[in-house]
Amino acid sequence: MKAKVEQDYVQINELEWQPFPEAFSKGGINWKLLHTSPEMGAWTAIFDCPKGSSFDSHIHVGPGEYLLIKGKMEVRGGDGEGGATALELGYGYESCGARHDQTYFPIDSQFYMTFLGPLQFINEDSSPRAVVGWEQAQGLWDSQTG
Repeated sequence: MKAKVEQDYVQINELEWQPFPEAFSKGGINWKLLHTSPEMGAWTAIFDCPKGSSFDSHIHVGPGEYLLIKGKMEVRGGDGEGGATALELGYGYESCGARHDQTYFPIDSQFYMTFLGPLQFINEDSSPRAVVGWEQAQGLWDSQTG
């Protein structure tokens, strides 16, 4: 387990972008893991999402907060489908149990997000496919950068 840290600092532009798994996304999304917090079960990352990319269906087991730094993000189908269309510089909150059948990026976009608990990726029939929490995020990042 990652040791408890009193403080942490990351110079984001010094980290190399890594591919986010295509098992959970489409279109070449990249990410940088900024922090994991075992004591809170939280993890924070920044994502670079090319035009036309998307995240697969998932449920937020714990809440999360995001800041869309650049571009446009259609969350839960966007405004036209009862979700939200986030525009830069936009903030959003996702509650426990929030379901996203698709998170889509119609233009090149970047966002920062803190997950206070895992994401559960789901199949079309809503059955669980994978759970990604701080440990899985840290393990993937370590395997990509180690």
